[in-house]
Amino acid sequence: MFMIYWSICTDGKEQACSKEFANDCMADALQFTESLRAEQRQGAAIRHITMSCENPDSVGHAGVADAGPEYSWKKRR
Repeated sequence: MFMIYWSICTDGKEQACSKEFANDCMADALQFTESLRAEQRQGAAIRHITMSCENPDSVGHAGVADAGPEYSWKKRR
């Protein structure tokens, strides 16, 4: 799924906002993000616009892990 996050700043207070898009709606998510950026360029109090995605069909855990004992990395010279 795709998530769009942004903040609205009114009277010096930040309000966090988000909107979720399905896995097959990446174009819609990008279009929504661009509409927020267009509003921001026109002077709207929108800040910190970002997009995040997560693959629910991933076979492993997200993040970085140590390599297993069978992995032997060597720097080539």
